[in-house]
Amino acid sequence: MDFALLVIRIVVGVLFVLHGLQKLFGSAQSGAGIPGTAAFFESVGIRPGRPFAVLAGLAEFLGGGLVLAGLLSPIGPIVLIGVMITAIAAVHLKNGLWIARGGLEYNLVLIAVCVALISAGPGSASVDAAWNLVLPEPEAGILAAIVVLVATVLALTVGSLLSTGLGMRSE
Repeated sequence: MDFALLVIRIVVGVLFVLHGLQKLFGSAQSGAGIPGTAAFFESVGIRPGRPFAVLAGLAEFLGGGLVLAGLLSPIGPIVLIGVMITAIAAVHLKNGLWIARGGLEYNLVLIAVCVALISAGPGSASVDAAWNLVLPEPEAGILAAIVVLVATVLALTVGSLLSTGLGMRSE
C-alpha cells in the first residue's frame, strides 16, 4: 500500500507542479504563462483573469508539491480538488463526460485520486511520516476545504458579478 501511495503521489504531484509552473512561467511546449492563462480565464468567464491565473498557478504548484512530498496531508489534495472543481465548472461541464470532446472525465479521475489520498493518507514514504507530523483532524481538512471552497466560488462568480456591473453606478 505504501509503495502504491508513493507512486500516486509522485505522478500526481509532479504533474500538478509542472502544470502550475506552466501557468506561472510558461514553457516551450505548452505553457502560456500568466498572460496566456489570464486571457484563457477571461475567455471562460473567470475575471479578472490575471489574479486568478496567479492563484490557479500557485494552487497547482503548491498543492502538487504538498502531494509530492506527502506534507501537511490532507491540504494538498484538497487544494487540487478545488482546482479541478473550478476547471469542471468553468470549462469542462458543458462539454459532457468524455475528454475527447473536452469533457470532465479526466478531472473526475484526478478528484477521485485526491479523495483516495485524503482517505489513505500520504503513506510511510512521506515528509509527514518522517517528521511524525499529523495535522489535527478533522479541523485541518475542514479549514482547508473552506478556504478552497471560498476561492472556487470567487473564481466562478466574481467575473460574472463584475461583468454585470454589480455595485457600479449607472449613469
